[in-house]
Amino acid sequence: MALTRNFKETILARVQSDPEFAKGLLDEAVTLFLEGEPETAKLILRDLVNATIGFEQLAQAVDKPTKSVHRMLSPSGNPTMTHLSAIFAAIKQTLNIALQRQHA
Repeated sequence: MALTRNFKETILARVQSDPEFAKGLLDEAVTLFLEGEPETAKLILRDLVNATIGFEQLAQAVDKPTKSVHRMLSPSGNPTMTHLSAIFAAIKQTLNIALQRQHA
């Protein structure tokens, strides 16, 4: 049987080597939130946080305890729009990207 890499390790390596992939993950998380799929969006955000800014630095950026940020992005977490906005802003700054609104 072939050895496989851990999924989180794969995401980490890809995010660190491919800025477009990282931007795509953030864009997908935003889209999923807007389309009413917060559980999947939080999963993507957790992976993106772990691969980039890290939870401790994110907690400092959003001025919340680390455990609170973990809870916000947990499967049962219920972050406010204010907190989500701050999380998205911190990740955008870390990735040094701008998300652009597209009209359908």
